[in-house]
Amino acid sequence: MKKLIVLFSAFVFLAFSQAAFAYRASDFSSDSKIVSAITLLEQSGETDVLRNLQKYGIRVSFDDLTSYTYNASKAYAISTYNQYGTRVIMINSLYKNAPVEQIACLVAHESMHVKRIADLEEETIATQKEAATWTRLKVPSKTYPDTKLTRRLDKLSSMYLASGNGNNIIQSKIASSGFYRSQYGG
Repeated sequence: MKKLIVLFSAFVFLAFSQAAFAYRASDFSSDSKIVSAITLLEQSGETDVLRNLQKYGIRVSFDDLTSYTYNASKAYAISTYNQYGTRVIMINSLYKNAPVEQIACLVAHESMHVKRIADLEEETIATQKEAATWTRLKVPSKTYPDTKLTRRLDKLSSMYLASGNGNNIIQSKIASSGFYRSQYGG
């Protein structure tokens, strides 16, 4: 009888644990390209990205970022809050036609922003996630468009791959950037 109770308890625990992490990619966006990107992240095992999207109830959309940032043409995506205080990820509508792998990288990056106001450490983590995701998702036999986004992702991937123990090139680049220093007060 004790074995039956323990077995039943384990079953109930596992059932509720799985239900707590159950979601559909369409829970995060109504845009089919973004849903495809999130599905790709799921298929590639990016559980930390999906966990953050779910934990913070994040919705993802394409948006004209000119009203959110002083230089929208330079912003790839932003993580912010809507008027109801809910976290949202807005991908610059300039990249609506980007390959799904690239959209997935932008979602991965922005999902790593969990603080109300990002700092150098969080920006480094987010950028490393973006670089690692592109390194894994980029299809070697596929020709990607020669865009600013493709060049950025390729550069990040190169820095990510060249980094080693005690030599985090991405962190050094962010720390020495005038933009990030002014943004994070460094």
